[in-house]
Amino acid sequence: MAIQPPVADLRIVMAQLDFLVGAIDANADKVIVACCRARDELGADVIVFPELTLTGYPPEDLLFRPHFIEYVEAAVERLVDEVEGIVAIVGHPSAQDGALYNVASVIGAGRVIACYRKQHLPNYGVFDEKRYFDAGDAPCVVPVNGIPIGITLCEDIWQPGPARQADEAGARLLVNLNASPFHAGKGFEREVLLEQRASEVGLPVVYVNLVGGQDELVFDGGSVVLNARGEVSERVATCVEGLYPVDFQAGPDGVEPVPGECVPHLDVVEAIYQVLVLGVRDYIEKNHFPGAVLGLSGGIDSALTLAIAVDAIGAERIEVVMMPSRYTAAMSLEDARAEAGTLGVEYHEISIEPVFKAFLDALDETFAGLPQDTTEENIQARCRGNILMAISNKKGRMLLTTGNKSEMAVGYATLYGDMAGGFAPIKDVPKLMVYRLAEYRNSLGDVIPQRVIERPPSAELAPDQQDADSLPAYDVLDPILERYIERDQSVEQITAAGFDPDVVARVAGLVDRNEYKRRQAPPGVRITRRAFGRDRRYPITSGYSENLGNPG
Repeated sequence: MAIQPPVADLRIVMAQLDFLVGAIDANADKVIVACCRARDELGADVIVFPELTLTGYPPEDLLFRPHFIEYVEAAVERLVDEVEGIVAIVGHPSAQDGALYNVASVIGAGRVIACYRKQHLPNYGVFDEKRYFDAGDAPCVVPVNGIPIGITLCEDIWQPGPARQADEAGARLLVNLNASPFHAGKGFEREVLLEQRASEVGLPVVYVNLVGGQDELVFDGGSVVLNARGEVSERVATCVEGLYPVDFQAGPDGVEPVPGECVPHLDVVEAIYQVLVLGVRDYIEKNHFPGAVLGLSGGIDSALTLAIAVDAIGAERIEVVMMPSRYTAAMSLEDARAEAGTLGVEYHEISIEPVFKAFLDALDETFAGLPQDTTEENIQARCRGNILMAISNKKGRMLLTTGNKSEMAVGYATLYGDMAGGFAPIKDVPKLMVYRLAEYRNSLGDVIPQRVIERPPSAELAPDQQDADSLPAYDVLDPILERYIERDQSVEQITAAGFDPDVVARVAGLVDRNEYKRRQAPPGVRITRRAFGRDRRYPITSGYSENLGNPG
């Protein structure tokens, strides 16, 4: 293939790629292939990779294993030997001076030209880098084609110090290596911050972000270039891998990026949908599952989960099971069949009635004289969970659970029943967003019957049951949950915002009491500022409650 000739003094390729945590050799292979492509096909002088490229992000406690760091050091030596004709800026952990650092190594001409140590180690939300790394304190500026390039790592660009240091050390261009995970609106937040940083120091910024799913985190890419005035000159697509060239011209007034394509920001619903698809795909593929299975109830949550799964790995790898009971409405069966048929997935119907009756018969003596309650409802859910887990075990397919964030928040889910499974695609999706995502997916082609979207939601575990019998309306519940969970507002603050105090107190109590359930739930894709999982760590056993005032 003919080389694309540079049109300026420096060509940088942004390597927005997906790396597997712990796959050090495979990640090094991917780096070498990308370097060759950037050099031979794109005519690049420099290629910039994401943060912790060689280990994937986040490697977590793998970093405590001495052999793990030795493998990384061997991979760096391999890059030194094999990367030729281009300068590669690669993120990895590095043991130096008796400490472990999160670094960016500048590799070229058969050596490590320079090594930058990350200065600001995030220790909030999903990040706990201070658990693993020591902080650096010095800038790193490396000239390429006569242009001094200042290097920073992820959180460094969110603080003013490292950019100023690089500027004072003579940098005329900043590159920033990132592993910045998605939450709704994150792309806009990044660019506001980058605009501020570029304007403060009067330097253009090349921001390269990781892409791909890692357990509950999804890195959405969206790499971007800004000029010295803080204006976006190039923005690449989210949720896709690629090598993206950027040209720079050097002049007496500084270094200026040649404007490139600016892919528009996605609407928030479309962005969330893409992230859910990517998260499901990478979880299944990186864990080597041949496919997925899920329970299809005729309700909106399972319908949306199925659409996401099909878009992630293809209909031919999906199996769905409708498990009717005495309380299942005819429309639920009809709608489940319709969606399975439209999407072309393998479909089965297995009645839980014989299993449910066997449970009730077995417990008849033990339950004698006791009234029916949620126990019998939960037995139905557990019958379904056992059937699905059996299929998952027998066929090796990942069982996807279908519960949403609103349900998980208040415990409207059954342990070892509808919570059984290996991955929960919409675990962090509030119910109101479930409806918006369903409408969005249908805008691409009708796959979810409109009746599923319009009918009142129901678990169908009791006669004429509806969610509204047990929970506040979702247009009331979801805003309260968002304030209580994601913003840490108190009952008093939420009530002052206009919500009924009794409803707020009840919802807060449900959230607090059901931490034990969430601790046993499978991981799921994080799309909000605070998901249940690694960035919301509440004790199960606790004497604190927002409803108790000042606990004694």
